[in-house]
Amino acid sequence: MANVEYAVAGDAGSYGTRFLVGALENSPVRLLGAGEAQSAGWWKGRIADPQALVESLEGAIREAEKSAGVSVSAAVVGMGGPSIEGLSNRGLYEMGRPREVDEEAMRYAVERALRVSMPADRMILQMSPQDFVVDGRSEYWNPRGARGSRLESFVHLVTTSVQEHQCLLNAVHQAHLAVEETIFAPFAAAYAAGGPEERTEGVAGVHSGAN
Repeated sequence: MANVEYAVAGDAGSYGTRFLVGALENSPVRLLGAGEAQSAGWWKGRIADPQALVESLEGAIREAEKSAGVSVSAAVVGMGGPSIEGLSNRGLYEMGRPREVDEEAMRYAVERALRVSMPADRMILQMSPQDFVVDGRSEYWNPRGARGSRLESFVHLVTTSVQEHQCLLNAVHQAHLAVEETIFAPFAAAYAAGGPEERTEGVAGVHSGAN
């Protein structure tokens, strides 16, 4: 399988630890293998024994590699649990003279929404744009091409504990994997289960974990 790029995803839950290995060929991801191990080291959804968590990760990774027939070195890791909190915020971009909204203006308005004051032990894990307002007109999902002088963005931010996030990163690194990105696990599940048209229509994804 020369010249194949591998996609590896991990979910270290309090009940089960799972890894998936896929092959990126052209556009769709082809599943090559999966591995699962019983979780250890968790207490009420938080990491209480990092070394036990490392052993669970190693077991799931070894099984996934054996199932896929390849060796992996990095993964995208999902995160959830009681350390997760959500908040909504807005960003305002005064564009000056009326002009067409472009990608740069949208990006700047969203960046302004990320400037939120949080406690020192909190960090932004995930950002999801909701909609935009152009000169007072609301409910633009994509305002590119609209004409105006004032652009507002509304986003939902998923935040987590800096300490809990770092504990998870350390455990994955000790299991001999680099972390390409961390993502809110239910967010990833929703994108995996629903397509763009379903998300546009407002379909909800329910992610239920074990306590």
